[in-house]
Amino acid sequence: MSASLGELAVRFGCELRGDPDVRVDKVAALGNADGASLSFLASARYKAQLRETRAGAVVLDSASASESPVAALIVENPYATFARIAALLHPAPGGPAGVHPSAVVASDAVLDPSAHVGAGVVVGARTRVGARAYIGAGCVLEPDVVLDEDVRLIARVTIGRDVELGARTIVQAGAVIGADGFGFAPEGGTWVKVPQVGSVRIGADVEIGANTCIDRGAIGNTVIEDGVKLDNLIQIGHNVHIGAHTAIAACVGIAGSTTIGAHCQIGGGAGIGGHISIAAGSVITAWSMVITTIAERGVYSSGIPAEKASDWRRIVADLKLHGRKRSTDNH
Repeated sequence: MSASLGELAVRFGCELRGDPDVRVDKVAALGNADGASLSFLASARYKAQLRETRAGAVVLDSASASESPVAALIVENPYATFARIAALLHPAPGGPAGVHPSAVVASDAVLDPSAHVGAGVVVGARTRVGARAYIGAGCVLEPDVVLDEDVRLIARVTIGRDVELGARTIVQAGAVIGADGFGFAPEGGTWVKVPQVGSVRIGADVEIGANTCIDRGAIGNTVIEDGVKLDNLIQIGHNVHIGAHTAIAACVGIAGSTTIGAHCQIGGGAGIGGHISIAAGSVITAWSMVITTIAERGVYSSGIPAEKASDWRRIVADLKLHGRKRSTDNH
């Protein structure tokens, strides 16, 4: 799709410096953009690339506008505005309305006529699929699933029984939502499986990354509120509750019955223990380990950055030495 700079300025509330009739049809980085490309500047570290760009136009803020050699769309939040324009120029691929001949759909499932059901999809009994939903190839929807309008399941997504997904939620390939949580009762040196009779409730405008797993609740539901963004390869245990608009990077593990507040940011590889809570608005940096409740909003870290091996050995030796000294002093 293409659009003129004048159209984009009006639609996205930008100040335009340049020819409103210039058209762009794609987005590109500053360094490899051509005259039909739209780029953006959101960090001063890329100003050298801005000064040499050949883009048709650049989205940036007013402080940087004078340094742009090409047309400028000036706005307070260049990155967010660029994202919205990119979505317009590069709409998500869709599929024709209807059910592929190879799909298997239960006779009592209810599919909106505008929904797309791809090759090899399985739709279970009493499942309901909303308007303009997209169910990509190989997805499995177990019985009593509810997909609201404009939900997108990219491919090979498994949705467990009784799971509900809110409007415009996107689930990337390979994700599993509603598998049994890790619930076992010890007895005489063995384990007795605890039935996982809850489900998963996911709000509107959520995005779930590839191969992420969200377990169903043991008794109540696992809950992901509106606007949450989950990266790839995240594990969310049973009965976890994640507040609205929280963003979690790849490879995070969250143990069961933990509550994470709204507008949190959790860096990649963090491990979060079970039966704790994290205050709304908190930031957990990458590779941190959280094992107790965080009651006060703030920035929290626990990982130690990589050092030369020789330095690392000295650091560990010092930690052990001080730990032993404290133990001796306490006695």
